[in-house]
Order: sequence, then C-alpha cells, then structure tokens
Amino acid sequence: MENLEISARTVEEATKKALTQLNVGLEEVEITILNEGKGGILGLGAEDARISVKLLHPAPEENSADIDAVNVAKDVLGNLLTRMGVKASINIEKNETIINEEDTSNPDTLNIVGDELGILIGRRGQTLDALQYLVRLIVSKKSSSKTHIIVDVENYKQRRYEDLKTLALNVASQVKSNKSSFRLEPMPAFERRIIHLTLANNPDVVTESIGEGESRKVVVSPKNRR
Repeated sequence: MENLEISARTVEEATKKALTQLNVGLEEVEITILNEGKGGILGLGAEDARISVKLLHPAPEENSADIDAVNVAKDVLGNLLTRMGVKASINIEKNETIINEEDTSNPDTLNIVGDELGILIGRRGQTLDALQYLVRLIVSKKSSSKTHIIVDVENYKQRRYEDLKTLALNVASQVKSNKSSFRLEPMPAFERRIIHLTLANNPDVVTESIGEGESRKVVVSPKNRR
C-alpha cells in the first residue's frame, strides 16, 4: 500500500487515528513525522501535526476488482482536479466511521490533500458532494465493479462526522435537562443520518427529520413526552 498521511492536533492523536484506521498495532507500522504541529497563540497560527505511516507487513490482498475501481476513481478525480486548475495530491484511505450514506463498512476514501482547498468543499459541503457524485458517475461508466467511493478534502467529512456526533450528544443532554425539543440547523441527508444514528439507542430522546429540500433538519425531543 502507499504511505498513509494523517493529520491531527498532535502527533499522538494522529498516530492513534492511523492505528485505528489501519486496524493494526504500533509495532506493525513505521511512522515518519512530517510536521510536529504547533498550538499557536489563542488559536492563531496553529498547525496540525502530520505523520506518514507505512505498514511493515503487507495487508491481506483485496479484491482486484475493488482495487481497480478505486484506482480508476483516483485517476478520474486527478483529471478533474487538473482541469479545475487545483494542485493537490490524492490519498487512498479507509474510514471505519460512518461517513457513507450507503451503510458500506470501511468505504474507500479518496482524500484530497493540499493548500487552500476550501473551494472544493463549498457551503455545507455541497461542492464536495457534487464532486463525489461526478467521480462516481464517471467510474460507473469505466469500471464493472460497483464500489461506494467517498471523496473527501483534508478529512473534512471525517472531522464533520466527529463534530456532529459530539453535537448530537450535547443536544441530547440539553433536551433531557430542559424537557423540551431542540431543532438543529438544516443539514444534508448524510449529516442528518449521523445525528439519527448517534442517538438511536439513547434512552432519553427521540429524533425526527422535518422540512423539505435544503431546509430539512433534525428535531431532538424528550422520549415519552406527555
């Protein structure tokens, strides 16, 4: 496999993230620190730590059709970025967390890495979603293997997933304490799904989506409210 690059607030957090993502122990990888990161002053000038991770032992061989589809997708995405005039690299990663709207476990992720890539994300991730749709559409024409590929930018979706989980738990605690419903801001379908799944087994609250189109949002309410 290619070397995997991981970013986080600290080298330790990046290492833990890499080990979880690869499902291996520390003794099974070689880690190179690319940037130790810095905290900045009052949050200004802060930089994430970045590491490069290499497996010391080959991973079990994946299905060749899946590998072919992912490589085709990487080439497609690379060509699209070139046509857009965007200079960036593309890492093939595995994400165990739920950022995939199709319930696929460990989806293949094409993570775009570079400088000033906010233009690829857009408002509420809409540009990123459109880019992902386009890549999937082209790959479906080129490859016979059906694979649910995720397109991400600097782990935006991964970070958004973690932020939404924290938000859901905080809102649930507030709803339980206040015994009143809470309406979240409008979100795309896969983000609403993260809220629903995070609180699915919560004994104190229930969730539902209301509204239409871009105004659709999640409402968290006390369970068994009279």
